[in-house]
Amino acid sequence: MELAHSLLLNEDALAQITEAKRPVFIFEWLRFLDKVLVAANKVDVKEKQKKLVDQLTGLISSAPGPPTRKLLAKNLATLYSIGDTFTVFQTLDKCNDIIKSKDDTPAYLPTKLAAVACVGAFYEKMGRMLGSSFPDTINNLLKALKSAESQGRSEILLSLQKVLSGLGGAAASCHRDIYKNARSLLTDRSMAVRCMVAKCLLELQNEAVFLWTTELENMATLCFKALEGSNYGVRVAVAKLLGTVMATALMPKQAAVMRQNVKRATLEEVLELMATGFLRGGSGFLKSGGEMLKGGASVSREVRVGVTQAYVVFVTTLGGQWLERNFATFLSHVLDLVSHPRATQTHVEAVYSRRCVSFMLRATLGGLLGEKAQIAAGKEICQAISKQMRAVVRKNEQLETHFMFSPPGLVETVTSVLLHPSMAARLAAAWCLRCVAVALPYQLTPLLDRCAERINNLKSSPEAVSGYSFAIAALLGGVHQCPLGIPHSKGKLVVSIAEDLLRTAAQNSRLSLQRTQAGWLLLGALMTLGPSLVRYHLPKMLLLWRNVFPRSQKELEAEKARGDAFTWQVTLEGRAGALCAMRSFVAHCPELLTEDVIRRLMTPIECAMTMMSHVPAIIKVHGAHLKASAAMVRLRLYDILALLPPKTYEGSFNALLRELVAEFTLTDNSANTTTSLLRSLCHYDDSVLMGSWLQETDHKSIEDQLQPNSASGSGALEHDPSSIYLRIPVGEAIPGPLPLGVSVIDASVALFGVVFPHVSFKHRLQMLDHFAECIKQAKGVRQQAVQLNIFTAVLSALKGLAENKSTLGPEEVRKSALALVMGALDNPNPILRCAAGEALGRMAQVVGEATFIARMAQTSFDKLKSARDVVSRTGHSLALGCLHRYVGGIGSGQHLKTSVSILLALAQDGSSHEVQTWALHSLALIVDSSGPMYRGYVEPTLSLVLTLLLTVPPSHTEVHQCLGRCLGALITTVGPELQGNSTISTIRSSCLVGCAIMQDHSDSLVQAAAISCLQQLHMFAPRHVNLSSLVPCLCVHLCSSHLLLRRAAVACLRQLAQREAAEVCEYAMSLAKRAGDGKDNTTINLNITETGLEGVLFGMLDRETDRKLCSDIHDTLGHMLSSLAVEKLSHWLKLCKDVLAATTDVGGAVVFEVEKDEEDSEKKDDDDTMFTGLGEDDKSKPSVAPRWVTRVFAADCLCRIILLCENADKTHFDLAAARSAKAKNPKGDLLVLHLSDLIRMAFMAATDHSNQLRMAGLQALEDIIKKFASVPEPEFPGHVILEQYQANVGAALRPAFSPDTPSDITAKACQVCSTWIGSGVVSDLNDLRRVHNLLVSSLDKVQAGKGSPSQLYSESATTMEKLAVLKAWAEVYVMAMKIKKEAESKPAKPVRSGDEDEDEDDVGADVLPPDSLITLVQPELPSLSRLWLAMLRDYALLTLPAEFSSQLPPDGGAFYTPETIDTARIHYRSSWAPVLHAVALWLSSTEFGAGEEKEEVPSAPSKAAALPQGALSTTKTFDESVKDRMHLMLGVSIEFLCFPRPEEPIEYVMSCLHALCTLLESPCAKTHISEDQLLAVELLNVLHRLLLTRDPPAVQLQVTAVVQETIRAAQDHLQLQKTNSEPGLGEGVDTGELVPGKSLVFAAMELLVFVLVRHLPHLNTRVKESPSHVTLRPQRLPEESARLVANTVSILAELPSLCSPAGSMTILPTVLFLITGVLRETAVKTSDKSVPMPVSAALQGIKTIITSPLARVESIQTQWSSLVRSSLASVLEYSQPDMDEVSMLTAITLFLLSASNELVGVTVLQKGCLDRFRNGLNSSDPGVQARCYQLLLSVFQHSSRALSTPYIHALAPLMVEKLKAVERSRPRTAAELQAVQEGVRVLENLVGMGEEQNRVQLLALLVPTLISYLLDENAISSAPQVSKGLHDFALQNLMRIGPLYPSAFKIVIGAAPELKTRLESAIRANQASSKAKAAARLAQPTVQAAPTITLKKSFF
Repeated sequence: MELAHSLLLNEDALAQITEAKRPVFIFEWLRFLDKVLVAANKVDVKEKQKKLVDQLTGLISSAPGPPTRKLLAKNLATLYSIGDTFTVFQTLDKCNDIIKSKDDTPAYLPTKLAAVACVGAFYEKMGRMLGSSFPDTINNLLKALKSAESQGRSEILLSLQKVLSGLGGAAASCHRDIYKNARSLLTDRSMAVRCMVAKCLLELQNEAVFLWTTELENMATLCFKALEGSNYGVRVAVAKLLGTVMATALMPKQAAVMRQNVKRATLEEVLELMATGFLRGGSGFLKSGGEMLKGGASVSREVRVGVTQAYVVFVTTLGGQWLERNFATFLSHVLDLVSHPRATQTHVEAVYSRRCVSFMLRATLGGLLGEKAQIAAGKEICQAISKQMRAVVRKNEQLETHFMFSPPGLVETVTSVLLHPSMAARLAAAWCLRCVAVALPYQLTPLLDRCAERINNLKSSPEAVSGYSFAIAALLGGVHQCPLGIPHSKGKLVVSIAEDLLRTAAQNSRLSLQRTQAGWLLLGALMTLGPSLVRYHLPKMLLLWRNVFPRSQKELEAEKARGDAFTWQVTLEGRAGALCAMRSFVAHCPELLTEDVIRRLMTPIECAMTMMSHVPAIIKVHGAHLKASAAMVRLRLYDILALLPPKTYEGSFNALLRELVAEFTLTDNSANTTTSLLRSLCHYDDSVLMGSWLQETDHKSIEDQLQPNSASGSGALEHDPSSIYLRIPVGEAIPGPLPLGVSVIDASVALFGVVFPHVSFKHRLQMLDHFAECIKQAKGVRQQAVQLNIFTAVLSALKGLAENKSTLGPEEVRKSALALVMGALDNPNPILRCAAGEALGRMAQVVGEATFIARMAQTSFDKLKSARDVVSRTGHSLALGCLHRYVGGIGSGQHLKTSVSILLALAQDGSSHEVQTWALHSLALIVDSSGPMYRGYVEPTLSLVLTLLLTVPPSHTEVHQCLGRCLGALITTVGPELQGNSTISTIRSSCLVGCAIMQDHSDSLVQAAAISCLQQLHMFAPRHVNLSSLVPCLCVHLCSSHLLLRRAAVACLRQLAQREAAEVCEYAMSLAKRAGDGKDNTTINLNITETGLEGVLFGMLDRETDRKLCSDIHDTLGHMLSSLAVEKLSHWLKLCKDVLAATTDVGGAVVFEVEKDEEDSEKKDDDDTMFTGLGEDDKSKPSVAPRWVTRVFAADCLCRIILLCENADKTHFDLAAARSAKAKNPKGDLLVLHLSDLIRMAFMAATDHSNQLRMAGLQALEDIIKKFASVPEPEFPGHVILEQYQANVGAALRPAFSPDTPSDITAKACQVCSTWIGSGVVSDLNDLRRVHNLLVSSLDKVQAGKGSPSQLYSESATTMEKLAVLKAWAEVYVMAMKIKKEAESKPAKPVRSGDEDEDEDDVGADVLPPDSLITLVQPELPSLSRLWLAMLRDYALLTLPAEFSSQLPPDGGAFYTPETIDTARIHYRSSWAPVLHAVALWLSSTEFGAGEEKEEVPSAPSKAAALPQGALSTTKTFDESVKDRMHLMLGVSIEFLCFPRPEEPIEYVMSCLHALCTLLESPCAKTHISEDQLLAVELLNVLHRLLLTRDPPAVQLQVTAVVQETIRAAQDHLQLQKTNSEPGLGEGVDTGELVPGKSLVFAAMELLVFVLVRHLPHLNTRVKESPSHVTLRPQRLPEESARLVANTVSILAELPSLCSPAGSMTILPTVLFLITGVLRETAVKTSDKSVPMPVSAALQGIKTIITSPLARVESIQTQWSSLVRSSLASVLEYSQPDMDEVSMLTAITLFLLSASNELVGVTVLQKGCLDRFRNGLNSSDPGVQARCYQLLLSVFQHSSRALSTPYIHALAPLMVEKLKAVERSRPRTAAELQAVQEGVRVLENLVGMGEEQNRVQLLALLVPTLISYLLDENAISSAPQVSKGLHDFALQNLMRIGPLYPSAFKIVIGAAPELKTRLESAIRANQASSKAKAAARLAQPTVQAAPTITLKKSFF
């Protein structure tokens, strides 16, 4: 392939490759040329132009395929437009000659077509440069047109279109000729030709004025004729032509009008012309038999649908402004269409017309008008309706179609329609009310009340009973879309109305039918409210159901004899209604379906089944008009049975199956009704084979009318009123149940599938044989219908078998089934063949035996080898594909080779493109299902696919679509290998060529396939997909008028944006620039402006309504946001701001739409502005402002941007840093610089009309406050930047507290309030008051008690709001207390602001006292504390497990009602934690509300209504109430901490732990928890569990704090007991046994050991023993862990004090082991000489334990001393040289000093200690030496001489030596000096300790050493500072010692004269005066006794 990449065609390379590969090589070269010519240097091109032209023109005659000729023509034209043009006429003549050629053989055709294509391309590119040659060319083309076949006609018309577009007005002389010739082809046999004519005429009408003036009527008639028998593509093209021509006639283009004096058409004329098509159709010749089934339909449906599309094009072309101005005319015209007698000849026709008109209004109003204009249009529609109501014509209003707003008069108008005589109108009005209520949930309750009141007042009018019951049912059905629900009492109201209607039905025969229907409808609707409400009415319902049906067989028999036609009709309707209500119950309340309830339901159901068999007799007696009612009963019965488990009605299978089979085999039914389920049971991918079954398009809702199955697309509410309250199927806007006849068959087929797997094999066989018989009996059209139904049923049954994992049955059953299926594989109807193939595959799946599969495959192989007819070849090739699809590659591996070879052969059958399509489709299925097993066949398949892509005419789009499927499947099979470089590159380039060919195809489905192939390629080999060409192509497709193409483009962008968002955006922008330069005028008018692709996608969100598409757009934007938002911050913020700022200032009205996750109900179907990239003159069509759904998304994006910035870089939240960064790099962009924009956006959103947007805005505001609260304002120290926005925040919050705001918004606003108040941004009380007052006002609402009179929403909404208020107050109180506590703990310095984040800032002058916040909360505390406690009580009750539900109070709690208990739980769950913390703070600060009880006694009774517990609390003593509250608090905490669900935020865990900690600080709580030891044990066990599951250090620290408080409480309690009684108390009394589960100490130990081992794993002895253990040097712990370990150790050390002496001996070994272990692990040398926290804690712990009173207890003396010795031994063992020696020595010293008795005389330990001290003295680190001297001093001075003497003897000589050595190496640093000083101090102390007689010898050691430190007077001046320091120190010491021991001193000095002289000179030098004093002292000599040194010598 690389060889093809050269400017000239590499002919040598071409000659060397095989014949088959040449077309691909040539195509690849042309592709390369196409890219290169535009970019190449003109000079190079001109040099090689001649050769190039020769090569290219040579290719014309080499019979190129369609894609090749297109590229060839394009390249030639480009070449001439870039290079010289003088040979262009020769080339043109050459082409014309080829076109004139008389050679008509098929072989010459491609050459002719290539020539035609070249001509078109020349004119398109160069237009008028080609001068006057055009008349010849055009005549030549027109001549050829007459004799050409369909491919030629299409190509010629395409060329003509290009000629016209290139020449523009210059070709005026030929316009009429072209028109005349093209006109007749509009009704061509070939659909592709019709499309091309339409496009050609569309081009013509740009210049040819006559088309839309004199010829206007003819054009219209022509178009109507063209629409007859058309396919979808033709309808779209012709509609575009017709709509555009009509629009131009009305508003001609300026240029054309200037040239000729034109008579403009009026709007009336134009609309009249269009209407003739809608009402009368084309020439009106009859359709073939299939279409005639419906009775002689007057208008061909294709024409009606096509004209409907044309209306939409017409309005869209004229634009939104035109529509706004002329809406009234347009509306009345449209309504005339739908009420015209010709449009309503039969009911189905009427429904069709209605749907068409609906579509027109929805597509125009929904897409073109902004929200404001839509409201105006709504008013117009209302006026039209009220006019119609006055005339009461049969009229179904369109209102529900697209309405999303509530103009003032809307509800009244719609409600008036509820009394309309036509049921369809009443239902439509009811549906409309449901839409209003869902969009404006506050309307729901008032509407229900109003309807209920009217139905009670107008009981005697049948219309009123029917209409208002429809409305109530519709409203109830909408409740599930309103998250806030309706009050519970409304359910009771509906039940009473329904009961009343059913009871009074029999009283008045004029009303009995309506009342019966209405009563049951209401009960069915009630069921949709779900189990929590239905539970209360279930017994009554069961009774009603039982009474509708006869009780016994006898009554049934008796009933048959009674009654007349009317009573039977009422009875049947009543039973149908009852069954419908049952079905609704089973569908919506599955939780209530217990065994017992099912049993009671089965009684009436079984009765209904029995009754079914009697009905035909009754119909015979009373007349056929009962048939409909009987069918309705059957439909309801099938529906409910399909929902129940088949086991429950096993007994009735036989009778039931008889009914079902009779139903869908049309036994008693003379009409040929077909089921509508076949499409959904066949595989979605197979739609390409079923030709007539359209793909998903924007026109789906009207195109459905043209489907082949009965009554397709005629869904309407009046066919089944119950659909008004059921959930809407996904993707539909309005429920459209099909007519009863079809629905019953559908239901029977579905039920057959459910029952079949449970039927015995014998019966299965009978049924299958019966099916074969039925098909044989029927003839003609009826046979087709019966066969379709039977196949749908069989497919349904096989699907049921597969889902139940059961088998088909023994051999004879399989045989019968196989015969049935094989017979249909040869059926001429493609839909049946599809169904048969699918059934075959499913059978293979269900049977699952290799032999059976082999047999089926073999049958098809044989058939395909012999058969020549299209039908059997297509059927059996699909059979092979389906076999593989359902059995998978492994199961059908052995047939793979044969299947592939046969299908590859069939795919090359050029004679029938139908065979090609089916074969390729099956091939794609096989590739998909075989996976890697297909790898060996990839190359041949790929080359076939390429060959076909290059040769199959483009008009066979199905073939191309299947080729696309194959290519996609092949890419997936090769998979990640595609990245490779060796052999794989040819496969890869083939795939890329294939994609390129499909991308260039004219059909949008083929383009969509190309995109999905490229998407696959990009997934496996991203480097090889060229984004620079792919992205612009995708951007162009975003404006396509084809839904599937837009979907594919967005899906591909979504994938690209995941990896390469930045590149994608760049390429999209480059496309915008190119379009701006106007070089490339061929691209569609793309609206990529400076907002880039992101802007386009946001715009699409406004127009698109397809769920999948919108969710992909959301994802794409999300990926772009994640990767780009931080770098291009201002760009993205501006995008969001532009979308959010699009306010819709609607006077008083509220803007809304319906948006819920389950279904985007209204306006979500296809008002999708069919043609988005419209027109060049955008000025006439201002774009519509973003709709609210998009704006909600933008607000969410805002929150995501803030989060992304937070994760990216902290400078985004630091103004000073951001400013300096900006100064350095002006391009840099930081979030904090945009703060005002952020606030403004959040404010705009939070104060909008749309509730969803307000929600999103408040969320954004909360995020902003949280993230920016602590950012200081550099210019005003002591202030934060958010302070300047307090007015905005206040203003954004205020509206949320107005009385008519929905509860969820108020709840969110409370949250924002508490965040704002607690953030400490505002330091001035008066400023805070504004927001604070909002909370105060809502607190009053909470105190109002339950059940306010005017309740709009359900009780749980009230619960949510009240709890949110309490939670907000709790958060504020917690914050206030925190600030207060901090203020108290700080030293009294100048008061600082109430902002806890800013300790270090200088505080301004205007700050308030730190407890300011508390002053705001204080006044409310009495009532708040009461409400908080009540709420906690509720929460505690609600968390009880289900088995204790009997303990719940029958009338609910303080804030919830028993009916809404399930929803209330959720609200409690989200708000209890802060409240718990607040209550804990309040209890501990008021000593458990000590004062409050007494004050409240008088007021308590009055509060009892609001809080049921209020009255009780007055009678309790204070102790009891403390106990209750303790139990409540601990209960709630322990329950939560036992098992915090993973989704609970970590803040709740922290709140809970803080609450416990706070609680235990109060004395009352301490006594409570220590008196009940099991409680404390449980608490510790739960905390231990929490540590196992939650990791954050903060949680662990807080847990240790709680443990500490618990232990302290126990200690205090023990102290108290000890003072009152004997001292032997404590855990483990005498035996020393600690019982797990009862012992507090044991529980604490468990938890603490866990923490220690978690952070210091080496403490665990098992770790050391494991073979994989590597000994590591101890590491320094991180800050948080260190603090945690320190806390743990200090708690550990406290534990022994809780035990009795015996108990403490049980735990001490462990405790000491752990503490010494911690010392070992953490005593590492630190660079800064600081002592790590755990070390100091461990040392403190050792001290605590060793000095504890236990040492003095007799009974444990020996154990104690052995423990102490072992511990010291451990410490000695651990103190290795690389440890922190100081800490170790300190530990040793602690032992020596505190436990001297136990250690005296233990020589081993003594030796160890001496070694350690010796090492310390010899240490090279002066700091260690100094500390060692200090510690030794304390040992030497110890009171017990027995302990100290050995140490003195061992270590003093070493010290003396060390100190002597200093003379030679004087200290150089302050540390060294300090070490010497410490050493001297020890010696001095030793001198002091020595006895008088040894003094001289001791001084003889000290004095000379000191004197040796003195400097002589010459050296002093030059000596360094430290040396001088030593000198001064020595001198002072000498001068102090002298007077202390004068006689000894004298002796020493006297003995050594040189000492004396040194000393004297020093003293002289020091000071004359001191010299004199010293001399006086020296004169007193003393005597010294024998020396002690001898002892030392002997010791060594």
